[in-house]
Amino acid sequence: MRKRQAKKRPLLPDPKFNDQLVTRFVNNLMWDGKKSVAFKVFYDALDIVESKKQDAEKSALEIWKDALTNVMPHVEVRSRRVGGATFQIPMQIRPDRKISMAMKWMILYARKRNEKSTAGKLASEILAAAKEEGAAVKKRMDTHKMAEANKAFSHFRF
Repeated sequence: MRKRQAKKRPLLPDPKFNDQLVTRFVNNLMWDGKKSVAFKVFYDALDIVESKKQDAEKSALEIWKDALTNVMPHVEVRSRRVGGATFQIPMQIRPDRKISMAMKWMILYARKRNEKSTAGKLASEILAAAKEEGAAVKKRMDTHKMAEANKAFSHFRF
């Protein structure tokens, strides 16, 4: 779009928990426009989390939200050309981008796990991320390390 930024479309909350964040996650999880399949996978994953959890006072949805918070990056590196050289410059991340990056990483690393069903894979990744372990949390740590290593170039910010 040349003229202005596109308007944010309102998301409908999901039918079970009445939460827009769940709908956003399911939209990222969905393949080939099959939203009902994606919702089934997500709800099945939360049922598995509910059965495997150790924390009695937290619901599966709260565990999922904690996991998402643990995966969220706060800084990232962006490439910037300065006089022929390309520098990796650490920058703060906008709140909506934090959430979308966390969701994408969680789904990506859940799909890479080797378990039987997608719901099982997603449930294991959620439980691992809630305990601050697993591949998605490692990705966040690596992103933060990269930003820390390139802190010297932060004066090139744009």
